[in-house]
Amino acid sequence: MFRDSRLFQAEQTEIDKQLYTAAEIAIQKVLHVRSGEQVLIITNPKTDVARISAALFDAAYAVNARPTLLFQPEKHQIDFAEKTVIAAFEARPEVVLSISSGKLGKDERGIASPYQYEGTGYDHIFHLAQYGEKTCRAFWSPTVTIDSFIRTIPIDYPLLQQRCAAVGALLNAAESVRITAPSGTDIVIGLNGRKAKADDGNFSTPGSGGNLPAGETFISPENNTADGVIAFDGSISLHDREILIKKPIVCTVKAGFVTGIQGGSEADALRETLELAEHNAWQFESRGALPAGMGEIYARNAWNIGELGIGLNPAAKVTGNMLEDEKAFHTCHFAIGQNYDEDAPALIHLDGLVRNPTIIARLPGGDEHSIERDGDFLL
Repeated sequence: MFRDSRLFQAEQTEIDKQLYTAAEIAIQKVLHVRSGEQVLIITNPKTDVARISAALFDAAYAVNARPTLLFQPEKHQIDFAEKTVIAAFEARPEVVLSISSGKLGKDERGIASPYQYEGTGYDHIFHLAQYGEKTCRAFWSPTVTIDSFIRTIPIDYPLLQQRCAAVGALLNAAESVRITAPSGTDIVIGLNGRKAKADDGNFSTPGSGGNLPAGETFISPENNTADGVIAFDGSISLHDREILIKKPIVCTVKAGFVTGIQGGSEADALRETLELAEHNAWQFESRGALPAGMGEIYARNAWNIGELGIGLNPAAKVTGNMLEDEKAFHTCHFAIGQNYDEDAPALIHLDGLVRNPTIIARLPGGDEHSIERDGDFLL
């Protein structure tokens, strides 16, 4: 039976209103976009991300900014961005939004010859601008949907920032953290020399940025320190898709690297992705897309534990879309692959969710403080 067309139009109008309201919040309250600023929006010709991007364009234009909307074909974990997309960063936009149905895409030139800034190499021009030169502020929303955008963007950002700061302060003070969970996770990671980062929805200053939906504090483990077992039981990213996990994927971790993977078909899919990333690293080097000697490093780091993150967005829920899943309360996530401290490069960064964790930070001297217990936030 066909729906009444007038009812359908009314429903669409209401969705469009909610979408524009969320876009206004993103532009005005999260990014604090100002008159005259260049706003680069990169997206794909897919319905949800295209409509979200159009709403963001309108919201930026409404505050007299100078938005540019750029489309490219859909990209995944190991794909390169179009050269025109990379070239757009040369204009030094003050604000960058990546609203992709997959990923932004890798920078072929940056991987072959990393950009240098104050002694640090960056394999993507976006990372150079964002983390090195700090000439732009940004958010990126890979695989975002309209439903998620209109539901998870209008939240209490001061409260979120307070929670993110509390978690970050504890992680910064800790020398290690232990994570356990009912599905079998039991792992300790070192944190010496690491500093937590907050995806707290305050992207108002040059060099700031994160996901929208926002809502996590995350940190790169000290290299070669993670030891134990991670049992992913929520959802997980693969090189070409994201999946809800039916049978836990149990990863043995030694000295910072995944050394074994057990489970069902989902475990097999994760193993195939890691092997593909390892293989592609060697292939990249063989054709000059990676500098000589870097193939081995990128291949090894395909198995690296590169992140611990803690979800703090009260409107987020686990749906099989990692962008939102990793922000949900009562979860934490680990990433396999590249870290955020630019000292463990890899071709992948695969987030995987653990439900109802107990997270205990150990401070120098032996004091312990709980961040979550059985998924309940305690700070």
